[in-house]
Amino acid sequence: MRLITYNVNGIRAAFTKDFLGWLQTADPDIICIQESKAGNDQIDIESFEKAGYHSYWHSAIRKGYSGVGIASKEKPEKVVYGCGIEKYDSEGRVLRADFKEFSVISVYVPSASNIERLDFKLQFCQDFLEYIHTLEKEIPNLIISGDFNICHQAIDIHDPVRLKNVSGFLPVERQWMTDFMDECQLTDSFRHFNADPDNYTWWSYRQNARARNKGWRLDYNFVTEPLKNKLSRAVILKEVFHSDHCPALVELE
Repeated sequence: MRLITYNVNGIRAAFTKDFLGWLQTADPDIICIQESKAGNDQIDIESFEKAGYHSYWHSAIRKGYSGVGIASKEKPEKVVYGCGIEKYDSEGRVLRADFKEFSVISVYVPSASNIERLDFKLQFCQDFLEYIHTLEKEIPNLIISGDFNICHQAIDIHDPVRLKNVSGFLPVERQWMTDFMDECQLTDSFRHFNADPDNYTWWSYRQNARARNKGWRLDYNFVTEPLKNKLSRAVILKEVFHSDHCPALVELE
């Protein structure tokens, strides 16, 4: 089973860059999308269907902002929009699809450009941890995929010393991710296979950062403990260029 997570930085913009052609070539069984930046009426759901995918979208109330999606070849048994907390659900940040043997969550953790949004981000993170911890009791086989807007370790960012006080690499954010993985017994699928530096999923559009590989690893595919032994491969698809992010793929037996 091939699953891809991808912050597309606008699904409509991605479509103009042959996103659909790439999707058919990449051929994932499931793709989790973040930052769709479109209402359901603005997304070309019919093209997803023609490509062989059932697609589901949880959009923000604010136009052109946030939003998550899941597209899958197999039709889910159930789709759950949001996590049940209005201040997050109004921003379109969590979407869950339940299949027979596992569930998939597409999540878009808030970024923090100021102290007010940092407080919002940290509260979201804590509430999301509790949401997953509770959900695991009902659904032990979970794949949690998305843009977490956090680099977990120094190896996940190109300049850990200079950026140590920048949101996305703050000690409090990194500690939350450690706690999230420990308390929910999650495996970071990419690091399960790859301990090498210089592997990133986001680059600023400024200063030619992508060509110079001055990046951040913000996008993750986590799996719960019962799925850990089913992991067979995880890679970052850094050659894909629809966004300032690139996709991250995980394969399970």
